[in-house]
Amino acid sequence: MAKTEAMAVVQQYIDAFNKGDSEAMASYFAVPGSILDGMAPHVWAGPDAARHWYRDVLIEGEHHGATDYALALGDVQRIDINGESAYLVISAVLTFALLGQAMETPGLFTVVLHNIDGSWLIRAWAWAKGISL
Repeated sequence: MAKTEAMAVVQQYIDAFNKGDSEAMASYFAVPGSILDGMAPHVWAGPDAARHWYRDVLIEGEHHGATDYALALGDVQRIDINGESAYLVISAVLTFALLGQAMETPGLFTVVLHNIDGSWLIRAWAWAKGISL
């Protein structure tokens, strides 16, 4: 049951990302949280990590002409639940438009969740692009 619940939170976070809803994204994040991504400044941490990361995604996208981001989760490569902590590694594909041209990048989405007061929340995630399993 814990695996299903933890994975559901990850999917809800991704659904919010795909809709461009940074407030919903933040609602699935523990406070404080952290994000590690290939985009500079590469690390976001603190109570507003999810919001600040998404703000920076939009700024970076505008700078490069990238729009229409969507992440599709693939196969779960690893899921470990140990009490109130969960560790997931999931294959994923990021799609976007770059100057109007469709692009896609495979990667691995690694997520750590903690069960806080009976609810799973994302404590941290990392994206490794260009990697697929």
